[in-house]
Amino acid sequence: MKITILGSGTSTGVPMVGCHCAVCTSEDPRDKRSRASILVETSGKYLLVDTSTDLRKQALREKIPHIDAVLFTHPHADHINGIDDLRGFHFIHKRVIPCYGSKETLDVIAANFSYIFTGMEKAGYYPLLESHVVHEPFILFGKRIVPIPLVHGFTTATGYRIGDFAYITDCSRIPDGSMARLAGLDTLVIDALRYTPHVTHLNIEAALQVVAELRPRHTIFTHLTHEVPYADTVKLPAGVEFAYDGMVLDRA
Repeated sequence: MKITILGSGTSTGVPMVGCHCAVCTSEDPRDKRSRASILVETSGKYLLVDTSTDLRKQALREKIPHIDAVLFTHPHADHINGIDDLRGFHFIHKRVIPCYGSKETLDVIAANFSYIFTGMEKAGYYPLLESHVVHEPFILFGKRIVPIPLVHGFTTATGYRIGDFAYITDCSRIPDGSMARLAGLDTLVIDALRYTPHVTHLNIEAALQVVAELRPRHTIFTHLTHEVPYADTVKLPAGVEFAYDGMVLDRA
């Protein structure tokens, strides 16, 4: 199983429009962050987590040949607004792709992008996605997928565990029952927005507290703002690092 960090940035991306701070003007390519998403490759299948605003650019950069399924974490704009870019894959493979998420998430996406699920034949649009509500573990491409309920400020989100790998983005708190679902991880990719506190996201200090409790072998902090230069990785504990776009994790 191969995991690629398609995007490691927060909702504004980095550089942020109109900003000239040290990170936004950095020449380190690892400080150039598109909106958060990952790609999981397993047994020749490509599993996308979220259709970020930057999906087209990410797919071209990584030369993604097709998408076989989509997992949605929650319906905020930076995680779903690239959904129309799935049309390019449909033009080639002509398949309706299964997608998975909580009922609340899929209902919002269907309301905002109804043509993605129903088509709009007169305008030349065809159905692209078929929705599947999940709240319990399920099997996809031979892998056990475990949904992880999360608190995201005043709303909710869903993380996903695949084997001993977990992706936890956009959360301010992980409920006790969800922490239990994350026991025994090898690799954790987790929201760690910035140094200063935030009402809807874990900051770096809070994310480190989660790491101390779960004790995964390897942790990657993602969904980063321009408050965090990649060079600060050297300040993190052993086994913890900041994500960057295009980062690859090979898992058994």
